[in-house]
Amino acid sequence: MVGSSSPQPYVTFEDYVAQEQGNEVKHEWLDGVVYAMAGGTIEHGRLATKVAAALTAKLAGRCTVLSSDVMVYIRETNLATYPDGSVVCGPIDAQQVVRNGKVVGEAITNPTVIVEVLSDSTESYDRGEKFAHCMRLASLKEYVLVSQRDRRIEVLRRPSGRGHWERVVGEAGSTITVQGVTLAVDEIYAA
Repeated sequence: MVGSSSPQPYVTFEDYVAQEQGNEVKHEWLDGVVYAMAGGTIEHGRLATKVAAALTAKLAGRCTVLSSDVMVYIRETNLATYPDGSVVCGPIDAQQVVRNGKVVGEAITNPTVIVEVLSDSTESYDRGEKFAHCMRLASLKEYVLVSQRDRRIEVLRRPSGRGHWERVVGEAGSTITVQGVTLAVDEIYAA
């Protein structure tokens, strides 16, 4: 997560991507500076998996659902990050890093949906600065925030014309629509 107080050496995007391959700890890259990302809790991992499984089942044949292992690169703001989940509807565009004629890493550049499971340490960043970066992706239609504290899923949806992103909230006992498919909030939170 972005936000370190000590100065960091400049790292090119290509070096960052190459270094990430095989790393046990994931990092974000913002305009040449690398930041370690916070680790997730069991509940965080469970919710991310439940959302990914529900989207995979309902979007089969239409879209590709990707896990937190897949890096997203936002060229417009020079941010590379690992959302908790992402969805690409249509062909996948990727920024590849090639060394000695071999692809050593890649990041998708055209997610349609980004999913973030909120935690105490990342919630303000996910809602604020990270969302500001993600909004710049022309491909992004929905930004999904999944609470760990409450049965609550928020979808921030790009307006079809000009205007502000629409915010739709699904809580316990209700449903929420993501990419045209309906998810039951209680099913996502069920053990």
